[in-house]
This record gives sequence, structure tokens and C-alpha cells, in this order.
Amino acid sequence: MPEVTIRYFAAARSAAGESTATADAASLGDLITTVSVDRPELARVLSLCTFLLDGERAVPSTPLRAGALVDALPPFAGG
Repeated sequence: MPEVTIRYFAAARSAAGESTATADAASLGDLITTVSVDRPELARVLSLCTFLLDGERAVPSTPLRAGALVDALPPFAGG
């Protein structure tokens, strides 16, 4: 499986306790599962996030390649 980097923003960063992480994952869904194992608050926040893969919108079935950069963007408040 390829190693990818995930960057957490706002509430996702708070729930993760870090701004970035790396993991081996074949798809975005695999990555979400891997980084949130035994971290229920992170899993909850990630379930609300929009994800970008190298700047393009991604869904859980999106395949990942080695070196990919995934951004986890929770809903932002404001107006």
C-alpha cells in the first residue's frame, strides 16, 4: 500500500492532536479508517469532513498513490 500524508485542519486538527500524519492506505476510505482506529472523536470529526486529494475533491472510494497529500476539511463556521 502507498504511504500518504493527511493534513488536519480546524476541528480535525484538534481531534487528532496533530496537524499531519502519514499512513499506508490504498483508498481515502482506508486512510480514514487507519488514522481513526481507537480515536472515536477523530472518527466523528472525519465523518463530517470534506477531503481534497492533491487539491481535488475526493470521496472514500478514491484510490491513493504513494506520496499523495490528503486534506481533511471539517465544516467551517462563520458567514
